[in-house]
Amino acid sequence: MDEELLRGTPDGFPRKQVKICSLQKVQMRIMILSAAPFPPRGPEGVANYVYNLGGKLVQRGHSVVVVTRGSLRLRQRIVNRDLSIFEVPMVPVYPFHVHIQGIFVNKLIKSLESKLDIIHAHSPYVPAVRTSLPLLTTIHTLEKADVAKYETQGLRSLAFKMTSNFFSRLERELFENSEMLTAVAGHIFRDLTSIYKLNRGGVVIGNGVDERVFVPPNRTKTGRHVLYVGRIDYRKGLFDLIKCAKIVTDEEPNIIFLLVGGGPLSRIILRHVRNLGLERRVILMGYVSRDKLVTLYQNAAAFVMPSYYEGLPTVILEAMACAVPVVATRIDGHSDVIRDGINGFLIPVRSPRSMAECILNLLRNEDATNDVRKAARQTIKNAYTWDRISQKFLSCYEALLKA
Repeated sequence: MDEELLRGTPDGFPRKQVKICSLQKVQMRIMILSAAPFPPRGPEGVANYVYNLGGKLVQRGHSVVVVTRGSLRLRQRIVNRDLSIFEVPMVPVYPFHVHIQGIFVNKLIKSLESKLDIIHAHSPYVPAVRTSLPLLTTIHTLEKADVAKYETQGLRSLAFKMTSNFFSRLERELFENSEMLTAVAGHIFRDLTSIYKLNRGGVVIGNGVDERVFVPPNRTKTGRHVLYVGRIDYRKGLFDLIKCAKIVTDEEPNIIFLLVGGGPLSRIILRHVRNLGLERRVILMGYVSRDKLVTLYQNAAAFVMPSYYEGLPTVILEAMACAVPVVATRIDGHSDVIRDGINGFLIPVRSPRSMAECILNLLRNEDATNDVRKAARQTIKNAYTWDRISQKFLSCYEALLKA
């Protein structure tokens, strides 16, 4: 979203709705419901998805109300006449917090229904919505599929696995209440059938990236770091990545691995790094600014995503937009966008050795990756820009409002 959008004049909700023939030319009043902070505080995928989509919808002349988690009191922030944010009370009583929040969310929706045309929820971790308005839900990941891939690392991961059924019941109710389902990747609908036994079709929208911000570097020579961006969390394959870093840096001592992001596994990952004597070779950077992130992409020798399960990660698209060679595990979410050896590289899951061999090959044959870099950038321009993604959603809104 453009920075100007966040400096708007607080005029409140627009009062006028112009009715003309094509609904896409009407100023639609859209509520976006998410569990992610707005604006995002780091590289979390859903947060950036909602942020960029909301900004693009406002740029196209529609008004947007974002509803997300807050603290103990309802808080409203009015950014400008077409964008307002409600932070709904969040009672931190795990695992009942989503259910409790649903009480406040549905109360807020009821109070705003007369000022809205459509509600767009983003799963996971949003409550089941009950409304008379058209409801569209975008599925980024499925709770059961996600948690099933968690590494067992202490009591926290066990707690997530034991309570996943509680969240999945709320998730299922949300899907059943939705007139339309969309997903960031096609495999999510297959998982929906196999895991939830919900034989619901939907629209694969994909994920997006701002190709005007995430751009290739002007120079041809890249840096000597391997980059990971994302949550420091379960099912991300980060223990495999640390083992891979050990193999790579033993052979190429001038290479460093940079991990951008935060999460519940940060301390455990840092302990693994120290145990392997990699303190100077693997650096956990925490969250960085967007400008800094773009620079890190542009200077990376390779971008690595070793996850066990994903929807369609935003960070892969950002790396590809910056023409960085991507090394990712061969899972559905990655395979939807990466063609092995054409616009990136796919490796087996849970294989630090294969990951290391692929990275070493890239480091030693940098000039040979020029075609891959160009193809990666072109893939983004062809299918994964926010202009394309927002237009697909507007078509979905139009179909629901005409129904």
